[in-house]
Amino acid sequence: MKKNPVIPYAIIAGLGLIAVIIISVVGIDQREAIQSGEENGEEQTEEGAEEGEGEEGGDTASADAGEEVYQNNCVTCHGDDLASGSAPDLTQVGSTYSQEEIADIVENGTDGGMPAFPELQGEELDALSEWLSEHQ
Repeated sequence: MKKNPVIPYAIIAGLGLIAVIIISVVGIDQREAIQSGEENGEEQTEEGAEEGEGEEGGDTASADAGEEVYQNNCVTCHGDDLASGSAPDLTQVGSTYSQEEIADIVENGTDGGMPAFPELQGEELDALSEWLSEHQ
């Protein structure tokens, strides 16, 4: 009696299909939990920021927020260390530009190749420009 060589592949494919279905069902439940957690997390962050105003920890939170905005928007061109990317070195940008000038450059871009980031506004733009202005 000959063994059919397709049967092991069919079994593996069937198990893979079952695994995909199970993972999808689990992922749907996790997506809902993540979305509800983000909503709760935003409220906690805002409350924490209000409580931290006027305390020494406020500067650290601001610096962390600025660095996070940098990591999310600027690291691709300027690099992790502010100097190793394809764009200009930002390690001493605060000695060249004020916080307001940095904010203007980020928001509007420059003719020399810096693209505008109009989506960065408000607290994000303030945190980023403050963090960068501290690099002197």
